[in-house]
Amino acid sequence: MKPITVNDANFQDEVIQSDKPVIVDFWAIWCGPCKMIAPTIEELAKDYDGKLKVAKMDVDSNPQTAMKYGIRSIPTLLIFKGGQVVEQIIGAVPKRHLIDKITSHIG
Repeated sequence: MKPITVNDANFQDEVIQSDKPVIVDFWAIWCGPCKMIAPTIEELAKDYDGKLKVAKMDVDSNPQTAMKYGIRSIPTLLIFKGGQVVEQIIGAVPKRHLIDKITSHIG
């Protein structure tokens, strides 16, 4: 399982209306820390297949959604549950930190 790509057009369907919690990685191609965390995001998609939707959104191509959620620095990861942001993680953090945050929102 790989992360899905979300954009301004499908964000509502894929994230807000998802029946599972969703973690969205807001990133950009030029962002060094985004590249550092990318393999971890791929691993999370495999590790939590069926329990958590893992998505990536390029902030340069999708400014509306990034602006709506106040994304000012990247990478920023938002965890959505029931269409609401329940967690925000900023920066390239260790996988263990992400697992701790995710675990409290999947059940």
